[in-house]
Amino acid sequence: MAAQDVLGQTARLASSSALLQVLFRAVTFALNAFTLRYLSRELLGVVNVRLTLLYSTVVFLAREAFRRACLSGSTKRNWTKTINLLWLTVPLGVFWSVFLGLVWLYLLEVPDPSVVPHYQAGVVAFGLSAIIELLGEPCWVLAQAHLFVRLKVIAESLSVVSKCILTVTLVILYPQWGLYIFSLAQLLYATVLVMCYVVYFVMFLGSPEATKKSFPVARVKALLPNFVEDETFVNWKEARLTWSFFKQSFLKQILTEGERYVMTFLNVLNFGDQGVYDIVNNLGSLVARFIFLPIEESFYVFFAKVLERGKAVKDQKQDDVAMAASVLELLLKLVLLIGLTITVFGYAYSQLALDIYGGSMLSSGTGPDLLRCYSLYVLFLAVNGVTECFTFALMCKEEVDRYNFVMLALSLLFLCISYFLTHWQGSKGFILANCFNMAIRIAHSIHYIHDYFKESTYTPLAGLLPSPFLLLLYTISGAVTAFSEVFFCCDKGWMARLIHITVGALCFAATIMTMFCTETKLIHFVRSQ
Repeated sequence: MAAQDVLGQTARLASSSALLQVLFRAVTFALNAFTLRYLSRELLGVVNVRLTLLYSTVVFLAREAFRRACLSGSTKRNWTKTINLLWLTVPLGVFWSVFLGLVWLYLLEVPDPSVVPHYQAGVVAFGLSAIIELLGEPCWVLAQAHLFVRLKVIAESLSVVSKCILTVTLVILYPQWGLYIFSLAQLLYATVLVMCYVVYFVMFLGSPEATKKSFPVARVKALLPNFVEDETFVNWKEARLTWSFFKQSFLKQILTEGERYVMTFLNVLNFGDQGVYDIVNNLGSLVARFIFLPIEESFYVFFAKVLERGKAVKDQKQDDVAMAASVLELLLKLVLLIGLTITVFGYAYSQLALDIYGGSMLSSGTGPDLLRCYSLYVLFLAVNGVTECFTFALMCKEEVDRYNFVMLALSLLFLCISYFLTHWQGSKGFILANCFNMAIRIAHSIHYIHDYFKESTYTPLAGLLPSPFLLLLYTISGAVTAFSEVFFCCDKGWMARLIHITVGALCFAATIMTMFCTETKLIHFVRSQ
């Protein structure tokens, strides 16, 4: 497949994934606002921090390394061996579910049954849902490798909508069920997600469309583990790369979910405070998750397909290098400007957003300061996502192994900093520690990108340098909206709030207009791709 075709399909995949994440986050956003009126903060803290951490840890440790290894390189490979390798995620998931489930049940603090009933059932259900989701992993990797955009959108949309409908119904009818509500909803989500992929491939494989596309898997039976006579069960090159990524994924999970591990294992916040932190975290991460994560996932596939892993830039096809450098520069510029916009306007509108969303329970306490810190963290998330996306797509096995030691040091440092900053600054300490962690990871990735392109004429890191005039306007907008918050928000009535919103809207419009005038190359890229 030509690099230009890959770019087009990858951009469509990123756009569709972004729209999908908008749906997910909008639904979660509305669901949290709804459940706040019916359920306690403690129950939401246990579900959204403790049990969700169990589920995400099992799924991440069981599949992340396999996904990265099996999506690297060309789609022309021995898919029988790749599928065999992917099925190893299931026994790995069973191991992690049982092991971590026992830790969650017997080593961690158990919530008060009168406040959070049915905790044990919740642990079992969330662990089981992770195993169910892993059953669809071969189908997911096949779909992602061949850029089946519509399938991903439909499958994940149906699963999220089903989960939310069941949650709302049970919360209204049986609020006393406690964790049973979220356990049943999580099991339904995993089941619907897997069934969508399975049903699609049952209908697709062997069809005229599959034959026309020369799809490498011809029969449904080929999606199951298969022994090939006189051949190894898996591709050992992929297996070794998977092991390298597994060591890295273990550390990356600690860095990604570090604050939740500190909350869960060190009890620095009670379940109620954990609930508030998670609500603010979900609100703050809306843009990060529905824009940055799809870009990172989709363009990882693009860079892995266009450039060969482990080869120096001079040994690559120069047309592909030019395209990759151009795309990387524009992606960096795109996420940087989005991050700057969130940081600048998030500072002055955090308290108003929380007051509208959850009332005084969120807007009076530490909530506004938490969201302001998160607005800064979004900027670090934006840049790190794209720089690591490129770095991980190009690193050879030896470089991945070396980076694992860097991640190990970062993990230990991050956990220590989180613990001390939390005792000093409360829940804000988690976000400040994450900012520090992301800054170190960005520095490492920038160093790698600079070294990779130093023997060429391309400078993709120029994408981190926006127009000086645009930076000046960001500064003015930040100052104007900050003064507006002091004078008009948030205890002076709705008319004052509307004035504050209007000031922000005018500053935002001026920023966007300036962006269109100064970043013409980026605007063309977004419109065309």
